[in-house]
Amino acid sequence: MSDSDADLNAMTQISPTTLPLAVAARLLSKAGGRRVNEEMLRHDVEAGAPTNADGTLNLVHYAAWLIKEMARGD
Repeated sequence: MSDSDADLNAMTQISPTTLPLAVAARLLSKAGGRRVNEEMLRHDVEAGAPTNADGTLNLVHYAAWLIKEMARGD
């Protein structure tokens, strides 16, 4: 079991507004039918994707950022 699997299993309630990148990658992979890894999310963060002050990801803000980037053609 990977660390992200352990993190996901250990959480009794997952908040979509405060996800560690590893957990967000795991959830996005399961929900989207396409493999997403932590490195991909880190790349997006380096490219300007918003994060919370503690480095966690808010899926709503991240999705809005992705849509904005897609509209720009990036």
